[in-house]
Amino acid sequence: MIRVQQHAFDAGDELRALKEGQSHIGGTVMFLGTVRDMSGGQDVKAMTLEHYPGMTEKALEEIEAEAKRRWPLDASLIIHRYGRLEPGEDIVLVITASAHREAAFAACHFLIDWLKTKAPFWKLEEGDDGASWVAAKESDDDAAQRWEKG
Repeated sequence: MIRVQQHAFDAGDELRALKEGQSHIGGTVMFLGTVRDMSGGQDVKAMTLEHYPGMTEKALEEIEAEAKRRWPLDASLIIHRYGRLEPGEDIVLVITASAHREAAFAACHFLIDWLKTKAPFWKLEEGDDGASWVAAKESDDDAAQRWEKG
């Protein structure tokens, strides 16, 4: 399931809802990404995430479908926020569930790595020195690259 939304979510509520009535699930992995107050040694006052509605959901659906092709997932959830967020606010939630933990761990790791590099979101960080767009990081590209042959 994919949701792109402006409002906050409750990770615990989302986890409970995902697992409800699914007693065959043996392993669940959750990743929660949060706005930090520092980036590259600079204070961050806020981060604004922008996206193209329709295009973003389609890209996330394709990424989720790839995870389901690679691993036997019983359930998955991706929630990604957009808009202006302040340090301490949650940006992204990824939950994967499978009969066995290894598939849940691998799929969650894959989803986060690919979301970071393939999802069409743009981040503008605001700090003491003004605002600047966040550039892609080579380390994120390297992390996503290891899944290419997968």
